[in-house]
Amino acid sequence: MLTSLIATRHNRMKTFTNQRPLSFSLLAVLITATIGAVPPRLHADPSAVRYVQGAYHGFLELLSPDGEVVAYGDSTQVVHGDRVTSQTTFTFKDGSTDEETTVFSQHHTFQLISDHHVQKGPFFPHPMAVFVDARSGQFITRTTGKDGKEEVKSSHVKLPPDLANGMVPLVIENMGAAESSKTVSMVLATPSPVVAKLVISKIGEDDYSLAGFTRKAIHYEIKIQLGGIAGVVAPLIGKAPPNIEIWAVTGEAPTFVREQGPIYPDGPVMTIQLASPTWPDASKSGN
Repeated sequence: MLTSLIATRHNRMKTFTNQRPLSFSLLAVLITATIGAVPPRLHADPSAVRYVQGAYHGFLELLSPDGEVVAYGDSTQVVHGDRVTSQTTFTFKDGSTDEETTVFSQHHTFQLISDHHVQKGPFFPHPMAVFVDARSGQFITRTTGKDGKEEVKSSHVKLPPDLANGMVPLVIENMGAAESSKTVSMVLATPSPVVAKLVISKIGEDDYSLAGFTRKAIHYEIKIQLGGIAGVVAPLIGKAPPNIEIWAVTGEAPTFVREQGPIYPDGPVMTIQLASPTWPDASKSGN
């Protein structure tokens, strides 16, 4: 939504194990309340470029709440000058797809240029496509009604410079060592676009295992704050967005390692994590 365990976050070429779900599908369409909102008055600045992004191709898996793999993912990133294009695609066992393409610049700060997120197929109760042009403020949604007809809505929104659609794991990787929290903006796909604030907080360290060895990752919690009237009403009508959990490895080459949360409104908590290729047993393959 989306990761690498051994990526170098400088100008080096990434290997196939380098994976980060920049699509961040867990955050793109979580708000379903049909109420208006005004941007919360929280201080937020564009994220400083501490680790310049390079090219990579990585593999991911999407797990259901009971641990079953329901989709596999490819996460790619290419760089042209200071412009980066990141794409994450999940292909589900039932043929559904979840794809997000994010374009951003990395000149001193990370600046979103555009984000295009498409969810389609039977896995999603309400398939939809969302496009954000951060520079012009254009916001387009495409949804399919019960009658099978496509509905397109287009509007223009005043967007803040710290907009982080498709970039939240990148923001976390580039947080300073002394930063215990960070606030960025995100435009959410409601019937009318809403600019919310994402409050990212470090909440501690958790152990994970790598090849049988115990290592530690920083655990982050992301709270979505609607602000204004929406922020007051949403919890009362049961539409308050859930928190998102993210784990990252810090150090000279910080990297995203895990993410948990729903991938569509009112959906179950899913897990996005690294996937390693498996190979046929050489003794059985005849090699």
